Amino acid sequence: MAHDRIVSLDGPLNFRDVGGYQNESGQTVKWNKIYRSDSLSSLSARDQVKLTKLRITVDCDLRSAYEKNASPDLLWPKAEYVDVPVYADSRDGNHSNKIYRFLHHIPDLKNNFIGQIYQETLLNSHSQEIFTKIFAQLLVLPENEALVYHCSAGKDRTGMVSALILLALGVSDDTIARDYLLTNKLYDFAASRQLPSNDEITQMVAKMNVTKGEGTAIRGITETIRAGWGDFDRFFVKELGFSQEDLAHLRQMYLK
Repeated sequence: MAHDRIVSLDGPLNFRDVGGYQNESGQTVKWNKIYRSDSLSSLSARDQVKLTKLRITVDCDLRSAYEKNASPDLLWPKAEYVDVPVYADSRDGNHSNKIYRFLHHIPDLKNNFIGQIYQETLLNSHSQEIFTKIFAQLLVLPENEALVYHCSAGKDRTGMVSALILLALGVSDDTIARDYLLTNKLYDFAASRQLPSNDEITQMVAKMNVTKGEGTAIRGITETIRAGWGDFDRFFVKELGFSQEDLAHLRQMYLK
């Protein structure tokens, strides 16, 4: 199968492969296994055929009930729909878990508004339950099948889930930030529908400045985990309820 970062579709503008990134141990995230996207409510018949050919069998919808009712996903053959709203539908459900007031190493992101939102989401018990469900789907995904997760624009909620998955696979914070920023670049191409080639994407990603502006936003996930728990492994076990063996299995499944 081809290794294309961007999956060109008639409907979604930000459907892309999470594979191909190298981790800090020199391993590479497998292609054609994990995808991220914006809304899947505008899929054409041709898009549905393409997703079927990509063997994407799990559709994790990160959106709210309101968004889903207004623009429901258009499923393709053999696709299983998984309802995983990152934000709780009730206001009370979106409060951070009070236990984290007692962690002494949560970074102060008062000058990073979007980073604060991501941090609060990470520390929220509802969101953690959702992250657990997504990782559970990844852990049982058959070898010859793939999974996609998405929100409406494929940026914030999708970006948070991407950060967690790439952290789990040992990818660096800078690479995670560049993958996050790629959404902005892709929407610049949306009007013309002239998507960049893989080589052009690689060049764009390499030039991204992740030390200022929105490049720092995803630190609400990466830095909070490192400061609060020491590393992703402890967060995965302590907060998401998995074992170290589960994490080793996840890495075996999605790294080469």
